[in-house]
Amino acid sequence: MMELTLYISGMMCANCSQKFEEKASKLAEIEEIHVNYASAKINVKFKQDSDKNTVFEKLNKLCSQIEPKAYLTDKEPMSLGLASSIPVNKKENNNCDCAGHNHSHDEEHSHSNSQGHSHSHADINVSHSLSDHKKEMLIIGITIAIYAFGIMYKGSDMIKLAIFIIAYIIIGKDVLLSAFKNILRGEVFDENFLMSIATLGAFAIGEYPEAVAVMLFYNVGELFQDMAVNRSRKSIKALMNIKPDYANLKVNNNFEIVKPEAVNIGDIILVKPGEKVPLDGTLLSESTQMDTSNLTGESVPRIVNKGDTVLSGFINKTHAIEMKVEKTFGESTVNKILELVENASAKKAPTEKFITRFSRYYTPAVVFFALALAIIPPFFTGFNFSEWLYRALIFLVVSCPCALVVSIPLGFFGGIGAASKHGILIKGGNYLEALKNAEIAVFDKTGTLTEGIFKVQEITPAHGMNDNELLELAAYAESHSSHPIGVSILKAYNKPIDYGRIQSYENLPGYGVRAVIDGKKVLAGNEKLMQEEKIDYINDKFGTIVHLSVDGSYAGSISIYDKIKEDSKLAMQKLKSVGIHSIAMLTGDNEKTALDIAEKIGIDNVKYDLLPDQKVAAFEELMKLSSPKGKVIFTGDGINDAPVLARADIGIAMGSLGSDAAIESADVVIMTDEPSKIAEAIKIAKFTNKVVWQNIYFSLGIKGLVLILGAFGMANMWEAVFADVGVAVIAVLNATRISKI
Repeated sequence: MMELTLYISGMMCANCSQKFEEKASKLAEIEEIHVNYASAKINVKFKQDSDKNTVFEKLNKLCSQIEPKAYLTDKEPMSLGLASSIPVNKKENNNCDCAGHNHSHDEEHSHSNSQGHSHSHADINVSHSLSDHKKEMLIIGITIAIYAFGIMYKGSDMIKLAIFIIAYIIIGKDVLLSAFKNILRGEVFDENFLMSIATLGAFAIGEYPEAVAVMLFYNVGELFQDMAVNRSRKSIKALMNIKPDYANLKVNNNFEIVKPEAVNIGDIILVKPGEKVPLDGTLLSESTQMDTSNLTGESVPRIVNKGDTVLSGFINKTHAIEMKVEKTFGESTVNKILELVENASAKKAPTEKFITRFSRYYTPAVVFFALALAIIPPFFTGFNFSEWLYRALIFLVVSCPCALVVSIPLGFFGGIGAASKHGILIKGGNYLEALKNAEIAVFDKTGTLTEGIFKVQEITPAHGMNDNELLELAAYAESHSSHPIGVSILKAYNKPIDYGRIQSYENLPGYGVRAVIDGKKVLAGNEKLMQEEKIDYINDKFGTIVHLSVDGSYAGSISIYDKIKEDSKLAMQKLKSVGIHSIAMLTGDNEKTALDIAEKIGIDNVKYDLLPDQKVAAFEELMKLSSPKGKVIFTGDGINDAPVLARADIGIAMGSLGSDAAIESADVVIMTDEPSKIAEAIKIAKFTNKVVWQNIYFSLGIKGLVLILGAFGMANMWEAVFADVGVAVIAVLNATRISKI
């Protein structure tokens, strides 16, 4: 299966985007397709034997069938892309027939049918976009003037009708034309078609002023909706404005400005004060201060010293520095974050899926009831046919679910964007929605609640050994280990290892190591290893203990301490404040160490002495304590805890800025390694859910009320248009609140 990333321009209508996704998914070449309405991005997975160019052409043709002036490109338009940070303000041109606006625009279309299949479309500039809105406002102004003249005119009825017809044509010609084109394409339940039928029907029953007024109000509403959607998109995109524009590449002792994609591993780059760091690398200069808020949400600058890792997306604060590039731009932290956030919308929340299904049936159902309302009651009540037709026309105006289809995706995308600004990467709307139902939080200890930086604190030899001999024995036993405990012992020993002295070595996961050193059988590990080998040991120390034996005799122990994160105790308090009613810790450490740490940070449910496979079983027992709708979170380091992360309802990894393994393994990544960020993620999830359901209740409530009032003859078309476009504008504006958390 192959993948393709495309961008869609000229399609502002959420209904059109939804139709495009549904129809494209049925193409023979397509395995999976996701249209991100909020960022105008399309992720396509197509069959291995399909030609990329053919897939592109079919999708582009389908796009133009649904919306004639929309087109696809594999180059991200600057006016659409989240990742674009070139400081040029450009705005999408709204060409969506479904929105009732057809704006002419000059485009350059150059298509190269090479294997790479590049398509470039000249972006619409700011002045052109502004002129489009000015043109719309001018048309609206002219229509209002003509309409007012028609209302005040007291002469011939024919002249009065002609005035209203002129006003109607001026304001409604694009809607009528779009409706006609959509009928030819078989798109009957299109908003333009429904609005055209409703207003032409009003003309048919003699409601000339109202027909013009409704079309006028509809266009005004669509203009405001267009502006609100653009505002929402810009607000969301501003949160992710972290992509660097360029890099200062060192070439023959000079610096050239190049694109970040053109820099290779090992190259030297210069970052001036105030510039974004374009790629991940190592600092070659002495020191500087970095603004890391783009990636972590931290307001306090971070001091970075020579030899430290510097990540793309940081902003240099003090003086010019030189860096050695360690990763290409495609593998850089900032690019991976952008990809995660942009692709997150492919994993739709249950609420989004519900609205998608609901909208498929809502419009046909309302249209059916409108038809029934126009035909059935007059035959049984004897009332005026035109009166029931008018009521039916109100149903048609209210039959578009735009308010929901537009605002719900924007809401979830805004929540994901807001979380990323706080250093929290949520990999989909489904995880964002699940977080609001979190009831139980389970933590790994090492590297999650503690810093994961081990240090030898105490050496306790036995049976005639001294401190240096025991430490040397432990260092040789751990010489092949990459575990943090083994690394800490080697660091404390701080001498070269003569590997010729080691005859054999065996790693024992969950226990320790077995080795033959200078012909002696050496064991180094935890209590379980000593018990397994039936060796009498002394257990009177706190911390992580490495016990050693030589040829079956106990040789002593080394105590290693791992400092508790300053943030851990606060994290437990915050989690309880956001509705987490049970917090547990799973660890392979011994009972004394586990209980001591749990007591200090405020955890009362502790499972200790666990092997990796036992952690999964212990976690599953904890999952039974949640309610049917409740979710269980597991937070670990993203590497050793992969099985439990996969089993959890929501797996959260402590990302340790730039850790590829952590970013890959979990549903949520905390980029700052602060456990308290989990509570922030839950708050954002709950607020997002609150706003989304506000929009659902408000939209359906107003539409339902107008439908009921309309059926009883107590509502007019003005109220129906408000229930359509007015509600959509309010819902979109409400959704923008999420991105500003």
